[in-house]
Order: sequence, then C-alpha cells, then structure tokens
Amino acid sequence: MKILVPVKRVADPDNADKVKVSADASQVTSDGLEWKMNPFDEWSLEAALRLTENAAEKKRTGEVVLVSIGPDDAVQTMRQGLAMGAERGILVQSNDGDLDSGVVASVLAKIAADETPDVVFLGKQSADGDSNVAGTKLAELLGWPLVNYATKIVTDDEGKSFTVTRELDTGVQTIKVTGPCVFTSSDRILQPTSIKNGQTPDDFAYPASEGGRYASLKGIMAAKKKPVDTKALSDLEPADRTDEYLSFALPEGRTGSVAFVETVDELVGKLQSEAKVL
Repeated sequence: MKILVPVKRVADPDNADKVKVSADASQVTSDGLEWKMNPFDEWSLEAALRLTENAAEKKRTGEVVLVSIGPDDAVQTMRQGLAMGAERGILVQSNDGDLDSGVVASVLAKIAADETPDVVFLGKQSADGDSNVAGTKLAELLGWPLVNYATKIVTDDEGKSFTVTRELDTGVQTIKVTGPCVFTSSDRILQPTSIKNGQTPDDFAYPASEGGRYASLKGIMAAKKKPVDTKALSDLEPADRTDEYLSFALPEGRTGSVAFVETVDELVGKLQSEAKVL
C-alpha cells in the first residue's frame, strides 16, 4: 500500500500566547516562535505508518510519501516524519503567504496524480489556519471517496478497500470505501487498536499515545539519507488564491473584574448591553 501524507510546518501551538501582529496589522508574525509538525498531520502520519507495517515484526510493508508545501526550511519538519519511518518526501517550495486551502488542494491533486497512491491521509486541519477544508477540496478535485474525522480503519482486500469509523456530531458512523481515497483523522485514530491492516496481528495493541511515535536514533540518522524531491510551486500550476485577509488584531486582554448578578434576566441583559455577545 502506498500512502501520501501532507505535513505542514506550523508555529508551535504551545507558544500561541507569543503570537504577534505586524505593526500595520497586515499579518501574523512568527518572530521568536519555534516550528513543529502540525499536530493533526502527525496523527495522520502515525496512522499511515501503522497501515503500512507489520508492527509485531517491526517490518515496513508499504510506502509512506510525505509532501510539504512551504519554504526551504520546511524540509526539517519533513525530516522528522522521515525519521519516524516514512520512506521519502516531496517539498513544494513556496511562501506561506501564497497559500490557502484551494492552492494546497490543487497542488496535492497534481502530486497525487503523479504518485498514484492508494490513500491520501491528511490532518483534519492545520493548527494555524484551522480552515478544515483542504482534504474535502482535494477529494473533490480527484473525484475520490472522502472520509473525514476517521477514528478507526480496517483494511480489506490487501489494502484495496477500507472499513472506516468516523466521528459525527451525533455519534459515530461506519462506512466502507474502495481506494484510492482521501482520509482525514481524529485524534482517536491513535488508540491502541484503531488500525487493522491485515499484516499486523489483530491482537497486537500499540502503546497509548497522544501523538506520533518517537524517532529512534537509527531512524534519525537514516532520515538524513532518505530522498526529498524538490518542486517549485509555479511548476505545478496551482489554483489562484481566493482567500484574502484584510487585517489582524490580537484579542483584548481580560480586565480581571467580576460582576455578580441576581437573576437570569440580569445576566442576559449584561451579555446583550455590556459584553455584546448576544
């Protein structure tokens, strides 16, 4: 099985309180912030690795190809994924300011057409943009089945079809799709028995985890030699960017004051007239 996993470099969400806005309010700046792999992409990468291995024998049985769209130093984020076990990477060189979900989806569609994977496995959203639409747009462009918020995947027919459990607002849904297809993941995809690929024994349970596997020293050293192909964004003839941000502003600080109310009517009145949230 071959799985294409897009990974994005994002400012460390743990340092969100250090985010700044430029003096002209035209952009959010990343000055002083550290970069890391988008946590949602890390979930999908871990799921893709589990789908393409015999975990009991610690043997790779398929191929995971990483794709990152961003500046040259985004390759460092990709090396993290290669150290975890992915076989190779593709870096599409671009400026972050040139991208939106439509551009990303169109680029990924071109790469998927060249790579012909069985699955494209995305994080459900990015920790910075939070638009949560790139996977849906990609599936539409490819004309492939889409399963968002996957929490459990069982492969059938040697990885040609998949029984997938996904989260809904009202509960869970189990559906069956035939590849090639597009998945996005929920964090529950990392439960110890969420992936059954027909190669790892069914009674095997992964360790409980909130993120992807740790890279071993051997994996880190091997990642330095794994191939990363480089492409220019313009060479892939992406869609035109349609999103436009007019200005940015940091939220106002809390006042620290507390007001007690006697009745629900008084509370509603203050929310309407003072807080202006109703």
